[in-house]
Amino acid sequence: MASEQRIEKLKEIIANDPADSFSRYALALEYSSLNEPLTTIELLEELIQRDEKYIPAYHQLGQAFGKLNRTQEAKLVYRKGIDLAHSENDEKEEKEMREELEDLEDEW
Repeated sequence: MASEQRIEKLKEIIANDPADSFSRYALALEYSSLNEPLTTIELLEELIQRDEKYIPAYHQLGQAFGKLNRTQEAKLVYRKGIDLAHSENDEKEEKEMREELEDLEDEW
């Protein structure tokens, strides 16, 4: 299925169930794959606002900010995501975001 079709299907799912965090996340990833970081950021920020414990959104948001060289924003998002992942015992996400944060901090 082409990205445009997946996007339309995900929008339909979200319209029917606005609380569906996974579909919102998947929609943001579709836009990320189309190299649309601003839309990706907008969707991930909205997802976090709706579901502040959706840990993968922080990881992807940090990456999206990084793609736009918005390093300070990426660092802030990673730190929030690391703290949340730690409190939720999500070791995998915590480790991955910590590594990406360290890479950003090594650059500056």
